[in-house]
Amino acid sequence: MSPSPSQTDVSLASAKRIALAAQGFSTPRPTGRVDRRHLRKVIDHVGLIQIDSVNVVVRSQELPLFSRLGNHPRSLIPDATNNAELFEYWCHEASHLPIGMQPLMRWRMEQAKRGEMWGGLVRAAKKNPKLLNEIRDRVQNDGPIVAGDVKTRTGPKGSWWDWDTGKAMLEYLFWTGEITARRRPSDFARVYHALHDVFPAHILKAKTPTEDEARRELVLRAAKSVGIGTLSDLADYHRQTPTRIRQIVKDLVEDGELEQVRVEGWRDTAFVLPNTVQPRSVNARALLSPFDSLVWCRPRIERLFNFHYRIEIYTPAPKRIYGYYVLPFLLGDSLVARVDVKADRKEGVLLVPGAYSEPNVDIAYVAAELMAELKLMATWLGLHTVRVGTNGDLSRPLSKLAKAK
Repeated sequence: MSPSPSQTDVSLASAKRIALAAQGFSTPRPTGRVDRRHLRKVIDHVGLIQIDSVNVVVRSQELPLFSRLGNHPRSLIPDATNNAELFEYWCHEASHLPIGMQPLMRWRMEQAKRGEMWGGLVRAAKKNPKLLNEIRDRVQNDGPIVAGDVKTRTGPKGSWWDWDTGKAMLEYLFWTGEITARRRPSDFARVYHALHDVFPAHILKAKTPTEDEARRELVLRAAKSVGIGTLSDLADYHRQTPTRIRQIVKDLVEDGELEQVRVEGWRDTAFVLPNTVQPRSVNARALLSPFDSLVWCRPRIERLFNFHYRIEIYTPAPKRIYGYYVLPFLLGDSLVARVDVKADRKEGVLLVPGAYSEPNVDIAYVAAELMAELKLMATWLGLHTVRVGTNGDLSRPLSKLAKAK
């Protein structure tokens, strides 16, 4: 969508602050006891939390809470899941979602049944109807179960995604919404449940929105969580496509539920909810997961923060630029550095192999604030010290601060 002369102009600095406020970074972290009320506030801002199995520091879904709440009980998400406040489904990849969003995902479950997503699972289900029915009945009548309970493989496992047929049937049933799943704490494996074991009756009985109704609501939720964003930004948040929601966004503008604005330096029109507040300042400090909703849309953070960020986990070590598990560092209203981090649980050490500043920052100030955040992270993880390596221009000042009493 191209800008029109009637649109409101928003400076890039204001756009950054709007985005940060929408993500929950404009309010100070709690200073007292942190409980599920604080989790609810985070979820109200971000809308969903992406799940990832990488456990270099912690499971990635724990980091968005640390970024916004600081030191907090790591049981918040599991407890909320077990108490039917959150559930898992594919939204922005695998995600923790508020339980009330289940009806909004039903159109996607129908897509899965039609084979429009993960067609290989549909083909496997059609090829193995007897096994599919047996596994469905077992989950619904004798569950919960894990994939190992329906193992069909006789030979060695191949690649990471080399599922045997039993696992494929479970994932088909999960994708299509016939069953659901929670995570097993010991190894993060999905434990598959009957719907009535996880969802309250009023959710299961709730009216199913049409696909357009659900998509419209998801666009509005995306607008709330991004604060300010282009058509592509709104689409990406819940893994929709710009083409599919283009008319929905136009309708929302005509209905007065979205407003068009022009952001300084952006080529495309941006959208905000009516009466969006533009904070005068944001004084945040946070290490961000690579899968944090503030940074998961890489083109967006380049436009907002002039911060080029790519995950190097899957890059061969000799070709990595910054390290294996690199977290952006938010300070004030800017992304000022990136830091390679690893938790050595056996030794009780938070390892920092490298730390790199962005151009034109105050090195001493950034290093001091970053070390404070790293020490807070170590405390949260139950680690007794921070050990800094030699990579990056921030490593030397960080190392001095780590050794200082």
